[in-house]
Amino acid sequence: MAITPEEFQFISQFMREHSGIDIQSGKEYLVEGRLFPLLAQHGCQNFTQFCQKLTRDSGVLCAQVIDVLTTHETLWFRDESFFNALADEILPRLVEKARRKGTVRVWSAATATGQEAYSLAMMLDSVGRKRDPNFDVSSLYILGTDISSASLAIARQGRYNSLAMSRGMRTGFLERYFAKEGECYEVIPAIRQAVRFKPFNLKDNFAPLGQFDLILCRNVLIYFADDLKRQICNRMSTALVRPDGYFAIGASESLRGMDAGLKQVTVGRAVLYQTAS
Repeated sequence: MAITPEEFQFISQFMREHSGIDIQSGKEYLVEGRLFPLLAQHGCQNFTQFCQKLTRDSGVLCAQVIDVLTTHETLWFRDESFFNALADEILPRLVEKARRKGTVRVWSAATATGQEAYSLAMMLDSVGRKRDPNFDVSSLYILGTDISSASLAIARQGRYNSLAMSRGMRTGFLERYFAKEGECYEVIPAIRQAVRFKPFNLKDNFAPLGQFDLILCRNVLIYFADDLKRQICNRMSTALVRPDGYFAIGASESLRGMDAGLKQVTVGRAVLYQTAS
């Protein structure tokens, strides 16, 4: 059952309006494949009926469409050089700030099923305990957000199968921070309690979230149109603690031409950003 150009345009516009994700022409096969199971689930014989139902939807179908058309690719400690830079230079500073001021705030935006947020918590705990055996990572505020409620449900459970655990897990961290539960591995309570997960759409107002010492929004901006990228980066700039807050995007992403009030800084072998003024 092929999607027509008009139906594809409708779905593309729906995703731009509700999630900011820009699905370009040429991705018809992806939209067809991911939405097809929802047609049967909602009693639709074709994409025309499906689009009509989506127009009248009160929320459930809307959330399902966003969920299946959103990329949830993630893994533990994604990009080794980046996490090495965090461990060597940035996280020690945050731990020291927490010891002096009692508060540090970290945000993993588009956290998917939680691996990045938990990776940050585990690494902060590891760095903190090397400096102080009594360091309590749960005293920090680590926030993971995502537009997908289904992904956040997995993140909150903190339970992952062997395949998920094999993707990027660092030596020693599995034994230290996970408990084997049947066929799955569960994040230990101390780390799970350190991370709060909330639904959040990057199109929305950032102000209610507060300001952060470190924001990770990695491998996300590539899915947005340039105007929305610029808006998000400007909001990220205002959400950073000044003058020493850090903002990170993916290694293959760039803010060139964004004019977002951010300056590029090199930390170890990683590129991050700080407020320009």
